[in-house]
Parts: sequence; C-alpha cells; structure tokens
Amino acid sequence: MSLLLLVDLDGVVYRGADPVAGVSAVLAARAAAGDEIVYVTNNSMHYRMDYVTRLAQIGAPVSADRVVSAPRATALYLRKHEPSIQRVLTVGASGLDRELRDVGLDVVTAAYAAERMAHEGLDGVAAAGNPDAVVAGVDPQLTYLRIAAAADCVRAGARFIATNRDPVYPTERWLRPGAGSVIAAIEVASGTTALVIGKPEPLLMEEAARAAGRDPAEAIVIGDALSTDIAAARAVGARSILMLTGVSSRADVEALPDAERPTMLASDAGELATILEAYASESASKS
Repeated sequence: MSLLLLVDLDGVVYRGADPVAGVSAVLAARAAAGDEIVYVTNNSMHYRMDYVTRLAQIGAPVSADRVVSAPRATALYLRKHEPSIQRVLTVGASGLDRELRDVGLDVVTAAYAAERMAHEGLDGVAAAGNPDAVVAGVDPQLTYLRIAAAADCVRAGARFIATNRDPVYPTERWLRPGAGSVIAAIEVASGTTALVIGKPEPLLMEEAARAAGRDPAEAIVIGDALSTDIAAARAVGARSILMLTGVSSRADVEALPDAERPTMLASDAGELATILEAYASESASKS
C-alpha cells in the first residue's frame, strides 16, 4: 500500500519566505512513487489556492484537493456534521470567509456586523442577521466590537467553532497573536468554550486523510511542532516524523516522556528521504 503523508507547511516545507532545502524534492519523489501527500496547516488566514500557488512555485507536488487548512477542514466539518448550520458569522481573514463560502455557507463577517453595531445601534445578533454559528480564527484587524458581535451571537445560542488554538504565530520578524488569542477573548466574553478543529485536535487530520480516501491511523504525519503536529498524530493513532527544521528541537524531544515523543526524527531532507524509503519498503513487504 502507498504511504499517506500528512505534511505540515511552515517549518517543514518552508520557513517564512524560504523553502526548506530539499524537502520539496523529497515529496515530489514520494508522489512519483505513488504515495499520497496531503498538506495540513493550522494557519487560518489564507485560501487553499494561495498554498497551491506557493507550493507549485517551489516544486512540491500539489493540487487544491490535497491542501487541507484549518479553515478548509472547518468548512468541511460544518457541511458534513452540522448541516443545519447555514448562516455563519466569521471572525478572521478573507481565507476563512472564502473556504466557508465554497461549501455553500452564507457568510457575514464580524467587520460588517461591527460596522452596523457602531452606526445603527444594534446588538451583535441583529447586526449579523442571527447567525447559526460563529467561526473564528486569526483576525489581524480585530476590534472590540468584532469580539462583542461574536460574543453576542454565541450567548444567543450560535454554535462556536474555532479553526485552532495556536496562541501566537510567527511572522518574518515577530511573534503575533494567533487564533487562540482571538478564541480566548470570545470564550471569556461569551462564557462558552469553542469546538476546535485544528491541531492538536484530531478533526483536521481526519479531514486531511479523508481527502485521500484513507484512514488517518494509516498516515505518517510530518511536522515541526511537538505541541501541535506530533500531538495531533497521537490523537489519530498515526506515526510521526519530527522535522528539526522548525520550532521544536532534539532537546525538546528528549525532555518528553516516551509516550509523547515522535516516532522518528529528521534533521534535514536527506534524513527524511531515508526514513520514508524505509517506511515504503516496510509497507511493500506487507502487501
């Protein structure tokens, strides 16, 4: 059986604006050998076609149906598991809005609702048109009234969904508040805990495996963060490879109990290729 590789992006395939040396070529070789590759990311700001363009430019094998971001997984989850939800208030960036609209949801943005609250004297529920759910991720333009609009809707009974709980996200020069910071503000204001889709929760990995028609327990998760990628692999019973090209170090791994460690470590693309070839040989011998 072919390998199913669930591959994180930032810290694995690229770091900021720069590709991680050799990784795209390793993935291209695995795809040429027949392996299934699905990219998974907690980043809630971008539309999946943005990733397709970027990955293609650095030579990684990619198609739109094999990029499952937290916003994409959120959209798929709502369509498949909560079909009664039709109108959604979003707190986030345009990528989140587009993914939700792609599956037929009626999206109203917190920016729009906040403007109505400010100028028409409405509460958040009326300003948003009584949405069935609030979906929140990173919002670089977050304001007090956007939080208020979301909290009003959740208190009124709207389902509260979070793309992920990453407390911060790295930019080229800084650490900036992540989706988890936005989620925390709405949770405190509404008194309601969100359902989280992204890593380390299992739902993102489940949707990613489903994109390839596979069981997530069959996957090999390739990531750079112990707290999200490797934890998500454990959550779905998958094997994992920690790339030492991103946020987590060998020392971080050694500080963990055995049960929380990744299956394998790779310091660079060469070691990743060797590990994947060994897994492929093992899989071939069993089939």
